[in-house]
Amino acid sequence: MKQGIHPEVKPAKVYCGCGAEFETLSTVEEMRIDICSKCHPFFTGEERFVDTEGRVERFNRKYTKEEKEG
Repeated sequence: MKQGIHPEVKPAKVYCGCGAEFETLSTVEEMRIDICSKCHPFFTGEERFVDTEGRVERFNRKYTKEEKEG
């Protein structure tokens, strides 16, 4: 491997939206994430819908508006 081209890996603190915190190794010192293994539906067995871009609200506004007019 070439010397001096790889980023430095250091301990990093990870904060999840559910409140969980854990440490890992990364090139950044702090990360904020939306879903971790403690709250992800695959690991918990619960169904949970995450709408980060507001798609559901836009869809509902668009089609409820057309139903009222039509």
